[in-house]
Amino acid sequence: MSETTEQLRETMRLKDRVALVTGGDRGLGLGIVRAFAREGARVCIANPHAGAGEAAARRIEADGGSAMAVAMDVTDEGQVEAGVARMVERWGGLDILVSNAGVQHIEPLSHLALADWRRLLAVHLDGAFLTSRAALRIMRASGRGGSIILMGSVMSVSSALLKSPYVTAKHGLAGLCQVIAREGAEHGVRCNIIEPGFVRTDLVAQQIPEQARALGLSEDEVVRRVMLGGTVDAQFTTVEDVAEVAVFFAAFPSNALTGQSLAVSHGWGMH
Repeated sequence: MSETTEQLRETMRLKDRVALVTGGDRGLGLGIVRAFAREGARVCIANPHAGAGEAAARRIEADGGSAMAVAMDVTDEGQVEAGVARMVERWGGLDILVSNAGVQHIEPLSHLALADWRRLLAVHLDGAFLTSRAALRIMRASGRGGSIILMGSVMSVSSALLKSPYVTAKHGLAGLCQVIAREGAEHGVRCNIIEPGFVRTDLVAQQIPEQARALGLSEDEVVRRVMLGGTVDAQFTTVEDVAEVAVFFAAFPSNALTGQSLAVSHGWGMH
């Protein structure tokens, strides 16, 4: 390893830490995976279809990073435990969890099926619970603590038309974050929540025509009025913006920063 490479590794904020990122094969999750890898972390990519995660892991390793993939439906207790066990078997522990897996459903509450309500809450809330529980157990046992990061939304502290289960789930994550922060404190485990504004991922892009139909607006009006109307500069938040906040939370050295939320939203939802 060259002297320059050695010097670079010494400045990496997450050098040799082990991170698990759910939904890490695309969108915000993949952006966080890449940022963690650049900062020296060994990253486990978890999603229900291992093939996509394996492709992302190969790209990380081709760039000189260290990555693996596990098949994990975050609503399935057995799959969560098995996936985490595989990661621990390979790398010996877990220092960072990013509970990022999520889905969306656009529909008025009066038309919403119970199955759709339950599916969305299961992915966001059951998934955060199961992965955080597994992470907390490992971090406590290791004696070196760790960082749990939940992926909230500006909807964690506000609301929107047509998104009742999503808003409910994101509000729930804010409460879960604070409980984990309290229970993890004596073991050096921090928990914080990122609250992105609208990021033009595939998940958000598919909402534009759905909301246009439901609200009787043009797609351009949905972008300008619904998604960006509350920002200070009519700009989408980027994947890179959110990934940088994830690195900041993951690398923070003490319990001074725990139980907190940080909105990354171009001012959307300021209060």
